[in-house]
Amino acid sequence: MASGFRAPQIDLSTVLQADHPAIDLRLESYENETRNFLKNLARFKDLVITRETEDRAAFVAETKRLAEKRKEIEAETNQCKVREIELLADLAREAQERKDAESSVATFRRQLASLKEKCAAIDGELEEYHAITANLEREREKERSTLQTHASSVLPDYQAVERILGLTIEGIDKEQQLLVRFRRIDHNDLEKEFSFVLDVSGPGYKVLTSSPPLPQLPFLVEDLNLTKNIYAFIHAVRQAYVKLARG
Repeated sequence: MASGFRAPQIDLSTVLQADHPAIDLRLESYENETRNFLKNLARFKDLVITRETEDRAAFVAETKRLAEKRKEIEAETNQCKVREIELLADLAREAQERKDAESSVATFRRQLASLKEKCAAIDGELEEYHAITANLEREREKERSTLQTHASSVLPDYQAVERILGLTIEGIDKEQQLLVRFRRIDHNDLEKEFSFVLDVSGPGYKVLTSSPPLPQLPFLVEDLNLTKNIYAFIHAVRQAYVKLARG
C-alpha cells in the first residue's frame, strides 16, 4: 500500500539564491498518488457494493428461508391443533365408553348376582324334587312289587279268561298303544279275529284302527273318555263285536 503523499521540505533561502528560482511541487508523484488513491477507493467501493449485494442476497435468502420455516411451523402447529382436537374427542369418547362399560359391568354384576340367587333357589328346588322323586321311585317300586304279586296271583284266572273269551292284550309302539284281539266270537269260525288298537299316550283315549269296522265305536270311545274304565270299554267292544257277528 502506498505510504501517502508528503509535502517536500523547501529551503526558501536556497531557492531564492538560484538563478531561476523554482519550487518542485512533485506534481507527478501527487498525481500518481491521487490515481492510486482513486483506484483503491474504486476497489473499496466495488468491494463494499459486492459485500452489500451478497449480504442483501443472503438476507433475502435467509428471510425467505425463515418465512418458509415459519409456514412449515404454522402448518405443523395447525396439524398439532387438529390432532389435539381429535385426541380430545377420542378421550371424551373413550371416557364415555368407559363410563358405559362400567355401567354395563355393574348391570351384569347385578344380573349375575340375581342369577346366582335364582340358581341357588333352583338348586334347592332340585334337591326337593330329587327327594320327592326318590320317594316316588320307592313308592313305585312298592306298587310294582304289589302289582307283580297281584299279577302272579291273578295270572291263572287271566289265562283262563283269555282261553274262554279268546282275549289277547299286548302293548305296541313303546307301550303307548294297546292291541286288543278277540276270538271265539263268530260261532261259525271261532278262530276268526276281531281287533282294535287303542292309543293311551295322550290325555284322551283314541281308537286308531278296528277290524272289522264297528259303527258304534266312536260312542264307546266317548264313554271311555268320560269313565276312564278301560276294562268296561273292552267288554263293551266285545259285546258290540258279538252283535255284529250275529247280525
